[in-house]
Amino acid sequence: MRTITVAVTAMLSLAALTTTAMSQSQTGDMAYEKKSYNYAEWAKGRFSEVVTVKNAGKIIYVAGVGAEDETSAQGGVIRHLGDFGAQCRYAWDKIKRLLEKHGATVENIDKVVTYVTDIRYFFDAGKCRAEAYAGATQPAGTFLVVTALAWPGMLIEVDVTASTPK
Repeated sequence: MRTITVAVTAMLSLAALTTTAMSQSQTGDMAYEKKSYNYAEWAKGRFSEVVTVKNAGKIIYVAGVGAEDETSAQGGVIRHLGDFGAQCRYAWDKIKRLLEKHGATVENIDKVVTYVTDIRYFFDAGKCRAEAYAGATQPAGTFLVVTALAWPGMLIEVDVTASTPK
């Protein structure tokens, strides 16, 4: 009798889950949805404090990108040595191109982590990022100062996580 009770309970649970999933897909609750939130006044327009994503079709993880010359056959060739602004713009250009290869844009970025080697780059990095977003809502983000990056001469490295509906 106990085995029958367990089996009936399992079947009823499965039926309830199936009905819930079917009703969600019929009511549109399975649609991709991305929302950005800010609670602190000072953060508004600078970055999103929280980003929520429902029903992402694809999640894209972009590894740390800096001013590495992607046309070089050897690793560690850094473009724009000593020029933080140029390195930052180059990194964001590469990120945009990488996202594009996977059907995404900066508007699909949910989270960004920026690493720099000197805190004095904080405002320049923010300006560069704002230029890269060109008015689009900026995602949640973290800004870190580190003693060194992957290659000598790198002043900035950025990694992003993005999501798309398909």
